[in-house]
Amino acid sequence: MELFFAILILACLPSFVLSNFQGDALYALKSSLKADKLTSWNPNQVNPCTWVDVTCDTNNNVISLSLSSMGFSGTLSPQIGSIKTLTSLSLPGNRITGGIPKEFGNLTNLSTLNLGNNNLSGEIPTSLGNLTKLQFLTLSGNNLTGTIPESLSRIPSLSSLFTGNHLNCSINSPPFCASEIGDSGGSNGSKIGVILGIVGGCIAILLLVALSLVLCRGRNSGYKREVFVDVAGEVDRRIAFGQLKRFLWRELQLATDNFSEKNVLGQGGFGKVYKGVLPDNTKIAVKRLTDYESPGGDAAFQREVEMISVAVHRNLLRLIGFCTTPTERLLVYPFMQNLSVAYCLRDLKAGVPVLDWPTRKRVALGTARGLEYLHEHCNPKIIHRDVKAANVLLDEDFEAVVGDFGLAKLVDVRKTNVTTQVRGTMGHIAPEYLSTGKSSERTDVFGYGIMLLEIVTGQRAIDFSRLEEEDDVLLLDHVKKLEREKRLEDIVDQNLNKNYNIQEVEMMIQVALLCTQLSPEDRPAMSEVVRMLEGEGLAERWEEWQHIEVTRRQEYERLQRRFDWGEDSVYNQDAIELSGGR
Repeated sequence: MELFFAILILACLPSFVLSNFQGDALYALKSSLKADKLTSWNPNQVNPCTWVDVTCDTNNNVISLSLSSMGFSGTLSPQIGSIKTLTSLSLPGNRITGGIPKEFGNLTNLSTLNLGNNNLSGEIPTSLGNLTKLQFLTLSGNNLTGTIPESLSRIPSLSSLFTGNHLNCSINSPPFCASEIGDSGGSNGSKIGVILGIVGGCIAILLLVALSLVLCRGRNSGYKREVFVDVAGEVDRRIAFGQLKRFLWRELQLATDNFSEKNVLGQGGFGKVYKGVLPDNTKIAVKRLTDYESPGGDAAFQREVEMISVAVHRNLLRLIGFCTTPTERLLVYPFMQNLSVAYCLRDLKAGVPVLDWPTRKRVALGTARGLEYLHEHCNPKIIHRDVKAANVLLDEDFEAVVGDFGLAKLVDVRKTNVTTQVRGTMGHIAPEYLSTGKSSERTDVFGYGIMLLEIVTGQRAIDFSRLEEEDDVLLLDHVKKLEREKRLEDIVDQNLNKNYNIQEVEMMIQVALLCTQLSPEDRPAMSEVVRMLEGEGLAERWEEWQHIEVTRRQEYERLQRRFDWGEDSVYNQDAIELSGGR
């Protein structure tokens, strides 16, 4: 028996050693990032494959780590370089400082390294040239300096993004350096400047030719080397077509059964969305832009490609490919198995369980984090302009994925708002956007607040059936009235059958009402919304809002009494009606 246990221990020992060494490296990263919120990352828990945001293969090897937009402000631990099984390391949208450890060059299986939109400084380590399997390298939006290493040119399939730094090109820099840096290269002397000018001009011509071939030939498919396209009138806004698959028209026609009506998943402002299946059985959603020739149609395609290409976050819908022909524009996304939040709230088939309360809470927080990323971690920031339950999709794990960027608008960070044609869905549109045509991130906050009410109530933003019982057609007015009367249980979706936490319901309603205040300046930013949903700062903000609301309501009632002429008043209505001209 003792021999049996000894053999068993020896057999299991390699996996324990493996887990411990990986866990040590990950915990060192947690400590260096000051990532206290990663509570599941427990050094006493042997297997890190059970930790949140850590993905492992069947042999308990850590292969992927994704910590996007979580507010970490520490530094990168060089110990991560010891996890050589990593294929993807993604830490964008935080506030990470310090340099990129040279030990990252030991991650020889890495295909994706995304450190964009942080506060990293120093030079790019030449050791990154050892990552021969690297396909996507994103270092944009940092404070990196020095010269882009020549070693990166040895990586055959590399697509990279360095914009928003203070990097220089040298004679031996990779070919993509000039197109990446443009005029921001540092003081390398006039001779090198002349050389770069000539080389840059040649590269620009070659890129234009290459792009023309890519866009005009509908027969080419597969992954192309990255092509950067300057968008007129903007600085450092580029589309990385190399990261997207270019589909053949015939591929998508076959995948959707010739765009059969039975495969229609929904219809948006610029076209229909179809369910499709590729030859390898991958399920996709194909958005076919039917009015691209009209003003704004083709622009919508370009805008959506641009939005999805630069906005990468777990709670944002990922664009996996596109197709262009002389007469068609199509976008290809992963198929979301559980469709939209609106569908799960209101259109479920009989016998299918409704969204339970814990899932609704998770959807609310995930959507908030996605919008926070668009508003506060993208440069330029991105305004969605049509936030609603129908545009939040649910993956196989019922995680929220914000979709439909067809109405999104890039906004220069130096501007507070932008005047455009009003777009969106009635009942979700902020009042200042309707009246002035000026949208900002606070118009998205308003739409998000209405979406929270949809999640709590299960109802639509506008419902004319309520006219039979009350005057409140708008969901917002209906909820405000019930909240004032302390009738919270009448607000909650009856399909939940009272399986919810009333305190959590009250918290979500309070956040929704703060988000839908009349003045955009009074609404919280999405980062504040995330914190309030996580239990931080809501009580103080709500107390302040209640004081303002009570004062406003008292003033309104005072004005009503002032003009409310009773029967005994000398100015009663009959007297006025009888007072004709004499």
